[in-house]
Amino acid sequence: MMLRTSLAAASAVAVLAAACAANAQTAAPVSPDAADPACGALKNLRLPHTRITDAVAMKVGDRQPMEAFGIPSLPAETAYCRVSVTLTPVAGSEIRSELWLPVAGNWNGKFAATGNAGFGGSLGPPRLAMRANVTRGYAVAGTDMGHTEPGADGKDASWALNQPEKIIDFGHRANHVTAVAAKAVIAAYYGRAPVRSYFQGCSDGGREALMEAQRYPDDFDGIIAGAPGAAWTHLMTTFAWSWKMVHENPASQLKAPNLARIQAAAIAACDELDGVKDGVIEDPRICHFDPATVLCSNDASEGCLSPEQLTGLKGLYGGPRRGLTGASLYPGFAPGGEAQRSGWDLWITSDTAQHPDFARSFFANFVFDQADWQLSQFDFDKSFDTVHERMASVTDSDNPDMSAFKASGGKLLMYHGWNDAALPAEGTIRYFDNVRETMGVDETDEFARLFMVPAMGHCFGGPGPNSFDILGALDAWVEGGPAPDRIVASKYANDLAVFLNMPTGPALSTRPLCAYPAVARWKGEGATNDEANFECVVPPPAATKS
Repeated sequence: MMLRTSLAAASAVAVLAAACAANAQTAAPVSPDAADPACGALKNLRLPHTRITDAVAMKVGDRQPMEAFGIPSLPAETAYCRVSVTLTPVAGSEIRSELWLPVAGNWNGKFAATGNAGFGGSLGPPRLAMRANVTRGYAVAGTDMGHTEPGADGKDASWALNQPEKIIDFGHRANHVTAVAAKAVIAAYYGRAPVRSYFQGCSDGGREALMEAQRYPDDFDGIIAGAPGAAWTHLMTTFAWSWKMVHENPASQLKAPNLARIQAAAIAACDELDGVKDGVIEDPRICHFDPATVLCSNDASEGCLSPEQLTGLKGLYGGPRRGLTGASLYPGFAPGGEAQRSGWDLWITSDTAQHPDFARSFFANFVFDQADWQLSQFDFDKSFDTVHERMASVTDSDNPDMSAFKASGGKLLMYHGWNDAALPAEGTIRYFDNVRETMGVDETDEFARLFMVPAMGHCFGGPGPNSFDILGALDAWVEGGPAPDRIVASKYANDLAVFLNMPTGPALSTRPLCAYPAVARWKGEGATNDEANFECVVPPPAATKS
């Protein structure tokens, strides 16, 4: 399995799902009239601006869509109706979406839509979450965001060049019209509407999740926004900053030995600040690691840094800034996960790093309408203002006023891994703090929670516990249970298997995830790999100031 391939922005593994899109028709179809007449009848359903292109009853077979990539077929009890839909809400818009409807006896009465990854462009990434949730009894849906991505890796935005309606589809419309159509199809198939509707997404899917809450507050009863690229124009500026810090000058580029040395020094300096030595920095905001200690003039160990590399590293920690005033445009990356699998080398520092490609393609095709535009043309004063003025109203989901969603009765759960090398984790804290400041802490607590995940990478993985049932927590809250202030996360030997909903062995350790601003602290006795021996405490404000 080649995880260094060009990848969609949701996670290193999203390339698997994108490839699976080409094999989606290999699952074993059953004659709809014989196996599920209600499924076949959906092809005759008429909805505004909607064309149902296929409705096929699926059974468990030897060739499920993802089996070729080592993902086992669905459990024997999973049979579903797969519905393919094309949505055309306006001229110039063509959105392809897919629904999987478990047979009536297995449906839990609820609907769970899922977000896409990167710039979207295929149904591959949504199918990962759809696959997991249909086995739990949810009717599920996903969308390609309104276009076919040429490179099939989620980072080519050439489809957006001079295509304003497709940009709007990507920005916010595709998920909304998919939700409307999906609910109508669900009602037609089961004879009743879903009693609850949820949306779940990570990375760009997290941006999409917040967009649904802000623009279409009545679409969903509950929303999960993981590692959200909410301030999209700021985030793309961060990606351009990555290029400037460690690619513009070849002497500043950080190689694998540098990353290993930096990470080891950061963990040595900060691992035990939370009272437990486990290779995990619980809250990097209290880590005041000085990267100058890794300069070759101070420490000539393998992977030590040249002055140019140190400057680039400090820039990545500090985040993008305006050239004239030095004002921050977005937070930087946290120390402690530089050499992590699918970490900085994948996203930031290597010759094939994802950040420069994403940024160049976005600015060229969304903003400046010049296919040959290059990152060397970006000015962190003038260019950023132009980008924000032209695109923020379409792509950014960082509006802190969530009062309409709260008034609708909606619940929001957010999460972000501290070692995320794709999207700086502190950007999500900045947004959540803005919500709390705008709406008030007590008001925010009535409908929203944020969980920071120590050492987790982009959407999954990492050396600490990083597997947790966020949908189960949301569902329980929406159904009238108490707000989740503590969610148990588990660490397994094979994080990838867990992420892909594959069988795996028992958990190696557990740790509580605490609702922000609380963090987990060991009680001082008992095993440090057992969540029961930790409590959630709110640190003093001074402790988390950089």
